[in-house]
Formats: sequence, structure tokens, C-alpha cells
Amino acid sequence: MDDDRATVRVVDRLLADAVRCRASDIHLQPEADRLRVRLRIDGLLRETEGPPTALRGRITARIKLLAGMDVAEQRRPQDGRLEARDGDGQRVQFRVASCPGVHGEKLVLRLIEQDAPTTLDALGLREPARNALEDALDRPDGLILVTGPTGSGKTATLHAALRRLNTPERNICAVEDPVEVETPGVTQVAVNRRAGIDFAQALRAFLRQDPDVIMIGEIRDAETAAIAIKAAQTGHLVLSTLHTRSAPGAVERLAQMGLPGYDLASSLSLVVAQRLVRRLCPACRDTTETAPQPMAAEPPGGYARRGCEHCQDGYRGRHGVFQVMPVTESVADAVLAGAAAREIEARARAAGVPDLYEAGWPLVEAGETSAAELRRVTQETGPWPA
Repeated sequence: MDDDRATVRVVDRLLADAVRCRASDIHLQPEADRLRVRLRIDGLLRETEGPPTALRGRITARIKLLAGMDVAEQRRPQDGRLEARDGDGQRVQFRVASCPGVHGEKLVLRLIEQDAPTTLDALGLREPARNALEDALDRPDGLILVTGPTGSGKTATLHAALRRLNTPERNICAVEDPVEVETPGVTQVAVNRRAGIDFAQALRAFLRQDPDVIMIGEIRDAETAAIAIKAAQTGHLVLSTLHTRSAPGAVERLAQMGLPGYDLASSLSLVVAQRLVRRLCPACRDTTETAPQPMAAEPPGGYARRGCEHCQDGYRGRHGVFQVMPVTESVADAVLAGAAAREIEARARAAGVPDLYEAGWPLVEAGETSAAELRRVTQETGPWPA
């Protein structure tokens, strides 16, 4: 009984501490002699004090029970969802995923953000990128892609776009894996492979529902990509995500899936590549130092990080960096010719589309982030490839 009460207290404190620290994920990783606990804060994993080793099995079982998962099943991965209260009594929700390991089940709890950006204004898009995205959303058809790695805010961008489009005159259908953010007025379908519902199956069903706008959580295979392209060509506005390093790389990735260049050129309207950079803490950022610059030609950044009780290593919160590439006539000609990402990038730059590093530099000048942080997040995204 004492162990049961201790387990409840440990789990409650773990969830409350994660919310208080603004963590996006909790990692519970069993090892030979302990339960390793890490919190992902502002995109980086940070280790924290673990619970007593004797309770690790009970902690796993407690979380699985709260998440509606099969406590007895420890050999297969499972997914679930739990609801808790933070220190202020507010409801918070977590998506839970288990994975069997050598020393027991690893659990990852992802906090479903209640205060995530819900409008294009809240995303922080700057002109002319904001205008280009709005122009693409105002079109009655076409394919809009949002690219970037896991955890770069793609879902928030898609749902902000859906809220802009969500009017009584439009029928909007969305399929996601899983549904993280519920949007009133939008028909949302969760992927359920046991029931035979995957992205492609849901898309086929949507096309019989007289849709105006279709949102696909992610294009993962050639079949889903082909259906999305056809939907965009037949009078539907389609929004989706794709895992590529840059906006031009998305075109190359779709071509690698076997989609013809003429289909891509006729249906693709706009590609957004995005990252999240950590914000300098407004309580302690230092204006007396000059941020280090990678190239002498760049203007100096006016702020540097310090660190205080309100932040993590001088950073608190994150801000989006966006590369928005409209598919202009020049870019479409390159796509039609089957050009590689390098050529598409060159044509986009000639039309005034910056790469991610250049797009993020105004944030350094404004003191929102540091040059070192911008380099850390965008340095893997050279001018090309995908």
C-alpha cells in the first residue's frame, strides 16, 4: 500500500514538474540499475533526478493504466493518452507511447500543448513570407507542403492555416496520426491501422465527401502523395507535411517517390520549410556583447545569452523560422524539367526566397535569438540538398 501511494505521488509530481518546466516530452528509460528520466525543454533533452529504482515497474504500470493502455502487454508497442492537472489545477493532456526494451518498457509522454500558436499572426511569419502563404491559402486548389524534422512545429502551422480557412462556406476534412489538436468545424479522422484506416484510405473517403479543403498529417508514401496530387488537380486545396531539410528538397523528394514532373508543376502551389529556435530569455539577455558571426559580411547581432532562474541556459521558449517558397513560373519550369534541388534552390533565390539561415537572421538582430542558436538549428540545411 505504501508503494502504491508513493507511486501515485511520484507520477503526479513528474507530470506537474514537466508542465512547470515547459517540457514538450518526458522520456522514461529503464536501465539495468535505474529509471532514467529526461525532459525535452525547448527542443533539447535534459536529464533530471529519477525515482527510486524499486518503483520503476509500478511507475510504468501506473502511467499505462492512466493512458488506457494494456498493463499486462509488455512485448508490443502501444499508444495511449492521459489527462492530468498541473500545479494550478489546469487540465493537461499527454500522448503516451511505449516501446519494449532489454530492461523493460520505455515510455515517452508528449505534452499536447494547449497554448500552441493557433493563428498565422501567432506563428510570427514575416512579410513577404506571410503574404505568399496567404496568397496560396486563398487559392481554391493546389498543394501546400510544410516541411521540417519532427518537433519543428509543422502541425501548429497546418492547424493555424486550417483556422484561417475554417468558414461555413468550406467543407474541411483532415486525417492525422494521431489527432493532437481538435479544430471545431473540421472533420478530423485519426489513422487506425487495425480498422484499416490509413492516410490513403481516409483520402479516398474524403474525396466522396464533397471537400473543399483536405489536410493530410503527413505524406509518407507514393500512394498518399499520388492521391494528394490528384486531389489538388481536381479543384481541392490540399495541405500536408513532408520530411525534408529544405523547401526545394520537398520537390525532389516527391519526384523520388515516382511522381511525374508535370503533375508536380501543375499542382504544387507553395512549400514552407521551418525550424524552431530557442528564444533568448528577456529577463537576462545581455546587450553588452556582440554575438559571434559566421561570416564577416554579416551585421553583428546585438544580444547574447546569460542565464537566470527564469530560463534554461539563457533561453526560454522558442520561435519559428520559415523558408516560404512559392512555386513561381520559373520554379515550375525547373520542376517540369525534373531539375534537382540545387537548381530549384537557385531559381527560388533568384526570385528572392532566402534559405532558413537568412530567413532567421532578423530574429538575431531583434534580440529574439542568438547567432549561435540560429546556426545550431539551421546549419544542417545548406542551400541544398533535400
